[in-house]
Formats: sequence, C-alpha cells, structure tokens
Amino acid sequence: MAEMRTEEEQVEAIKNWWKKNGASLVIGIVVALAIVFGWQSWQSHQAQERSEAAAQFAGLLNALDDQDSEERNGTINYVAGQLQENHEDSAYAVYGTLILAQQQMLGKEDPTAAVESLRWALERVEKGGPVEPVVRHRLAQAQFAAGDRDEALATIRDASGAETFVALFAELEGDILLADGDKEGARNAYRAARSALGEERNGLLELKMADLAIGEEA
Repeated sequence: MAEMRTEEEQVEAIKNWWKKNGASLVIGIVVALAIVFGWQSWQSHQAQERSEAAAQFAGLLNALDDQDSEERNGTINYVAGQLQENHEDSAYAVYGTLILAQQQMLGKEDPTAAVESLRWALERVEKGGPVEPVVRHRLAQAQFAAGDRDEALATIRDASGAETFVALFAELEGDILLADGDKEGARNAYRAARSALGEERNGLLELKMADLAIGEEA
C-alpha cells in the first residue's frame, strides 16, 4: 500500500504541476515552433526575392545587347524600375540603376534624369563600401553635365575612404573648377590627381595639365 500511495502521490504531484505550469509550457512550445517555422519561412522568402531580383537583372544585362536602341531603352527603364520598386534593398537594384543612369547619360543624353537615378542609388548603397565611390563619381559627372557644378563639387568632396578613386575625383574636380574659370584651383586639383597616380601617367590628364602650363616637375 505504501508503494501504491507513493505512485498516487506522484501522479497527483504531476497533475498539480500541470495545473500550474501546463499552459505556460504549451505557450512556450507554440512560440518556439512559430519562431522556427517563421524564420524558415522568412529565409525562403528572402531566397525567392534574391532569385527574382537576379533574374530581372540578368534580363537587364541582356537588353544591353539589343541592337534596337528604342527597345533597349524601354527594357532598361522598365526592368530598372521594377528592381527599384520590388527589390529596393538589394544590390541588384543599385546595379540596375547604374545601368539606367548610363543609358540616360549616353543613350538619351538626359543628365538631369541620370542625376535623379544616381541620387537614388547613393541613398541605398552601402556607406563606405566598394560601390559607393563608383556611384558618387558617376553622380558628380552627371551633375556636372547637367550644369550643377556646385552640387558636383559637393558630391566629390563628401567622398571618403575611396583611395582608388582619389585620382579620378581630383581630375573631375579640376574639370569642374576649370569650367568655372578657376584655373588655379584646377591646377591644384590636377596636381593632386597626378600625385595620386604615383608613377602611372594618364594621357588625358597630362594634356589638361599641359594646357594650363603645368610642367612635369609640378
């Protein structure tokens, strides 16, 4: 009987424990399962999003080979717009926008539209990442082409940590200053560009410096 009572007491103890803790245990299990399956669902959704963005970007690249310029431009506009709208946080949207801006600058000769596209890209590109100076340099070029020289200079001078772009930024700054009539400022910028190149020589830069009577010793 003593053993029987012990079993009964054990059962009763389990019942009492369940009354006190059963509900919270079930809730904990449900929450844990929801987190696991929710995370898996989110990962699956992210993978699908990346796959869709990659497919759209591939279509955009294919459009570059289209000989029909009107159809090519239409495809680039549409696909880049879809990437911006549906995959705003992806690198594909930034890359697609760079292609769009190039088409706006060269194909449609619309630097103002290119400025807007590149501003969109600059706001979303990784700060301090390897793509930021590419976007920033192209934005400054578009701003310069659109006649926004002060904005172009600000875009260049706000750049930081882009060592491989120092010469490009300095040369573009020289071009802008020269267009503004600031020959001395242009000379200094061109000198900075040459210095950043080290032993390398840029033929076009050397011609610009020669036009401003900047010798090899400068």
